[in-house]
Amino acid sequence: MNTPTRLGAFTLGLVAVFGVAAGIGNAVGPLGQAEPAHGTGDHTDGAVTDAGTHGGEHGASAASQGESAADKAQLPSGLMVSQGGYTLDAAGELPAGPATPVSFRVLGPDGQPVTAYDTAHDEDLHLIAVRRDTTGFQHVHPELAADGTWSVPLELTAGTWRLFADFDPAGEDPALVLGTDVAVAGDHVPQPLPEPSTTAEADGYTVTLDGELVPGQESELTLSVSRDGQPITDLQPYLAAYGHLVALRDGDLAYLHVHPAGEPGDGVTQPGPDITFYATAPSAGDYRLFLDFQHGDVVRTAEFTVRAGDTAPASAGTTTGGDPAGDTAEDSPAPADAEHADDGHTHG
Repeated sequence: MNTPTRLGAFTLGLVAVFGVAAGIGNAVGPLGQAEPAHGTGDHTDGAVTDAGTHGGEHGASAASQGESAADKAQLPSGLMVSQGGYTLDAAGELPAGPATPVSFRVLGPDGQPVTAYDTAHDEDLHLIAVRRDTTGFQHVHPELAADGTWSVPLELTAGTWRLFADFDPAGEDPALVLGTDVAVAGDHVPQPLPEPSTTAEADGYTVTLDGELVPGQESELTLSVSRDGQPITDLQPYLAAYGHLVALRDGDLAYLHVHPAGEPGDGVTQPGPDITFYATAPSAGDYRLFLDFQHGDVVRTAEFTVRAGDTAPASAGTTTGGDPAGDTAEDSPAPADAEHADDGHTHG
């Protein structure tokens, strides 16, 4: 083969390789500037599957087999718009407003809207909305129409928002967390990530955090609620728990595996001031925690920034409102085996 012919064949080979890579990227979602070491997720527990969370034999097998399929399953959730045959179908652009109507569908393996769900935490679907700079957090429960369309008003400001649908399809398919980006028109300035803190204020309440996120293993986090220096000991059940915790990784907004310790009415769990959760951080870095709790018939949200592992803080002026992320790397460390009960959903 002469030199021009060899060069032509080489060029065609490169075109084919990059074509395949582009197809994979489009299947995962829009790419951005998130950390390259973060991985795309597999289903519900956010960081792990049910088998991967609590099976000692699985842990030993995964360690011996290296980068196995089981390892890849132990990654954060919410980074993909389609997974397990299900797709989150939502508008890519929305207007800003204090009560912007938002509608979406979950499409099943047959391409049709899903209309039947299994209930988890008293709801068929939990929708989490947050701007990519981690501001504007909202945890809501949309209304489902007969045609499979979910609808709910959201308070949206200009910027790029991430929507997470946390749901369990009726039947034998596992629960999932799917995520998609929505552009909201208007001028905006991404806000810097708040510094790590163990104390947060929420509408006159003080919430303190005890515990640390340890990369690659399940960590115990206890949040204590007080007001005017007095512990709150009569928290009200909200969505079958005394608190719900959502954890997101800064940068790509990976949705972490979190579950509570105990539940109202189990004869052990007290209605405050302490609410304990178990969370799995797949990698070192900064995370945002959002605790929903109910007292006086009002649900309030306390927000924290926590740092997992021995990582250097972000440089001054760094913000978290970068381009949408859809990482495909698969080298996040797998979490250690856990012994705590799991309800199959990522928020506690």
